[in-house]
Amino acid sequence: MRRQRLLPTLTEHAYFCLPESVGWYIDEPGHTVSRQEGALNNFSIHLIVGGKGYLETDNEVYTLQTGDAFLYFPLQEQSYYSCPDDPWDVRWVHFYGSKVKDYLLESGLHRSHLWTLRQWKPLEQALHDLLLEAEENTFFQLTRLSTLTYSVIAEFVNQAAPLTSNKSMETTDRIVQLLPLLQQEACKPFELDYWAQQAGISTYYFCKLFKKVTQMTPMTFVTLCRLQISKQWLLEKSDLPIRQIALDAGYPSTSYFNKRFLEQEGMTPTEYRELYWK
Repeated sequence: MRRQRLLPTLTEHAYFCLPESVGWYIDEPGHTVSRQEGALNNFSIHLIVGGKGYLETDNEVYTLQTGDAFLYFPLQEQSYYSCPDDPWDVRWVHFYGSKVKDYLLESGLHRSHLWTLRQWKPLEQALHDLLLEAEENTFFQLTRLSTLTYSVIAEFVNQAAPLTSNKSMETTDRIVQLLPLLQQEACKPFELDYWAQQAGISTYYFCKLFKKVTQMTPMTFVTLCRLQISKQWLLEKSDLPIRQIALDAGYPSTSYFNKRFLEQEGMTPTEYRELYWK
């Protein structure tokens, strides 16, 4: 379910703050946002009131759950998305105002995108009241819109505490947990999108975190797993032709299998087999 209202941006006004859009997304596993730096010229606050989602920043992926929130300043790069298996229930607002930046900077909210709310229910209610006003009256009552937007900002400022870095560990641990399964299925065709989905992150950050955890790329890991099992088969299945071992190990081309084996082991599969069976 998606409830949202988009409002016109006023270039001249006398208010401290005004909303550009406000919304509430529930059970939207495909909710994904990726904005380049400089793309969006307003502030935004998102509050997770159920389910789970992720935010990517500084080469880390952070898991966000009930009571967590994130804040973006204008023109910042943005990357966040719902968990496909446990979609988040998220309330949000985009807003603007000439004095807002100074207010947030003075409150220390420029230090991070990621926050958790000591008490999140008041912020949820403030976001709900703002959404109702936008749905019922759009921008006909600017004073009330500004007042309700300020209530959202004030609740966030008063209740927000920095989100600890431990939140990023869950995704790293998930990659560690995937390694045995990836090793077990290494001889099958490798599909990066599939494994990134299993970790609940984008393919880009899957590769980033995988290298951080293992010191190698996912494809290098798969290649080493394939070579490991092929070495085992070369000795244990002495009657099996090299071409069949190559095929079973995930290499449709025997010549390519020979090339990779030689690069890694310093000898061909045939030479390796003969070395141990003389």
